[in-house]
Amino acid sequence: MSAWATRLLVVAALLVACAAGARAAWMWQANAYRTQLAQQADDYGKQLAEKDRAHGLEREKAAAAALDRLDEQRKARGALEARLQEQAQTHWKEMNDAQQAQARLRDRLASSDLRLSVLVDAGAIAAPSCDGGVREAAGTGGVVHGAVLAQLDPAHAQRIIAITDEGDRGLIALQACQAYVREVTQ
Repeated sequence: MSAWATRLLVVAALLVACAAGARAAWMWQANAYRTQLAQQADDYGKQLAEKDRAHGLEREKAAAAALDRLDEQRKARGALEARLQEQAQTHWKEMNDAQQAQARLRDRLASSDLRLSVLVDAGAIAAPSCDGGVREAAGTGGVVHGAVLAQLDPAHAQRIIAITDEGDRGLIALQACQAYVREVTQ
């Protein structure tokens, strides 16, 4: 073989060796890059799993806190309902007692067991008297000296009692409303 052929063979062998080395280096780098990517993906997966776990714990804590608040609100609402129920019963009892008292008063007026009278200003009645303007002494049942009383007709007395009955019921209802508002706004 000639020197040229030998040189050509050596150059060809070197080119094949260089190509094989380049290919081996290329494959080694690709493998290292794949390993690096796999490691990064694994790390990223671990980070995501950790974040998911932390987020799950945070959601569990928030849900537990919300359930606790709901339980507290349910208990507060139950207590408020109990107080309002008690107030409603008290209001009903007061209203019932007032109505019974008014009914007894109406019955006494109707049976003439009780007569309503009004205090009349003696100066307004121009009645001649021989006492010289001096009033008579107060009776044992009153504190007004020389009181002049006029008895009311039973029908008028019934109407007055009906008016006061409506007023009493209105005042009791107002007190119940005020108590309700105080309880609800606390």
